[in-house]
Amino acid sequence: MAERAGVSAGTVSNVLNRPFYVNSDTRERVLDAIRDLDFVPRQRARQYRPGRLRTIGMAAANLSNPFFVDVVLGADAAASELDLGMVVTNSAYDADRENQNLDLLVQQRVQGIIISPVDEKSSSLQMLRDRGVPTVFVDRVGEHHTTAWSVVVDDRIGGRIGAQHLIDAGYRRIAFVGHPDRSPKVRDRVDGALEVVAEAGGVSLDVIEAESWTVEAGRAAGELIADRRVERRPEAILCANDMVALGAIQAFARAGLRVPEDIAVVGYDDIAWAEVSSPRLTTIRQPRELLGATAVRMIRELFRQDAAQPENNHVMLRPELVLRDSA
Repeated sequence: MAERAGVSAGTVSNVLNRPFYVNSDTRERVLDAIRDLDFVPRQRARQYRPGRLRTIGMAAANLSNPFFVDVVLGADAAASELDLGMVVTNSAYDADRENQNLDLLVQQRVQGIIISPVDEKSSSLQMLRDRGVPTVFVDRVGEHHTTAWSVVVDDRIGGRIGAQHLIDAGYRRIAFVGHPDRSPKVRDRVDGALEVVAEAGGVSLDVIEAESWTVEAGRAAGELIADRRVERRPEAILCANDMVALGAIQAFARAGLRVPEDIAVVGYDDIAWAEVSSPRLTTIRQPRELLGATAVRMIRELFRQDAAQPENNHVMLRPELVLRDSA
């Protein structure tokens, strides 16, 4: 195999055991040779044979976000129920750190990996497939990885639910606060909201950029909104997630704007902080623990199939509106 790829035996070993230490061009040559020689299925049987190990890996996008903490807790409960161990890593929204975490999990010979990828286009995700590691995407579909198994929440429906609630409450100038150009999930939420706005007529939807999913990003966006003249200010905002919504509410309070009297706010996720914020946050609830639990059960099913090319399995859960005080 090394001769076919034009590399040393050590480089082949690195691709198989420490793939992220090898540059992409060399890695592709080795993987091409592996595929040509039909080596991947045998590696799969040797390294990921069901029953040899009972540990799965979970690569969380960012554990400072309570949403992912709840997903991990749901996965942990399901893993315990199924008598599986679980190793959790935190990528902190850092793609390089995510690569290192995946490398660590692969070296540990976990039976499978559950991942909420920071970068859905990362070549590291294809590397997992080429290595024959059973992989389930959670809260992400995995762009360009449509053959992978995944469990997500229907974000287009979530966007529709949030926008419809605001329209039904009488708001006509609505804004979406998020980063749709950098996140397919946020794009879906915006698209759903736009559908409802178009159907309603007489309603506008402005998209206001928030740099990320964080409170700080929401606060910065909220300051921009608060600085607008009253006639240009949205009457209500639908946010990409609860963290952004809570940051925006902080900015409005500092600017002397009342929620919901001066501007209504709807979040997304229904994290624990939504219930205890002031005002309590109206939001779109995602079944966070169920996401994690479903991903673990899907990994277990992949073990049982033990197939080189298992059929695609995509589970979509439905979000729901949680009415509180902010809208």
